[in-house]
Amino acid sequence: MKYTIKFFVLALFALFFSQNTFAQTTKYKCMIQMQNYSGKEAYVIISLINPKGQYEKTLGVLGPDEEWYNTLKEWDKFRVKKKEKLNAITGASIAGGARSTRVIEFETAKLNKGYHLRFESAVETQKYHVKDAEVALTAEALDNKEGAKGTGYIRQIRFIKVQ
Repeated sequence: MKYTIKFFVLALFALFFSQNTFAQTTKYKCMIQMQNYSGKEAYVIISLINPKGQYEKTLGVLGPDEEWYNTLKEWDKFRVKKKEKLNAITGASIAGGARSTRVIEFETAKLNKGYHLRFESAVETQKYHVKDAEVALTAEALDNKEGAKGTGYIRQIRFIKVQ
């Protein structure tokens, strides 16, 4: 009887732990094409924005040097406060006219629930775009073959679901 109770408690703990820790995720390849602009390479941040319009998570950082993160002012406030680990999601910045592909991953449960993907961009000694592009986190928006248009340094963003 003693072992049955221990087993039952451990089984409940394992069930609770697995459901909360291993949430199902969805992955998309994200192709970012930049405008033809002159100047240094752009730093681009891909963030998950909650339905209230607040930063929830950083999904990608295109720009390797932390010393320049403060030029992305709104995101940097969130980053400093949240103290996120960015090691696995950072990469090279993007030059004018170039393309870059990143894989982004988010919890599947957030799809079609009012969340957005925000693309923030900055170029040294030039204008900062807090919402260079923003895409609704819906299956329809992500599967749109036209992609999303940027308003600053980003020309276009397209998504392909990763199986």
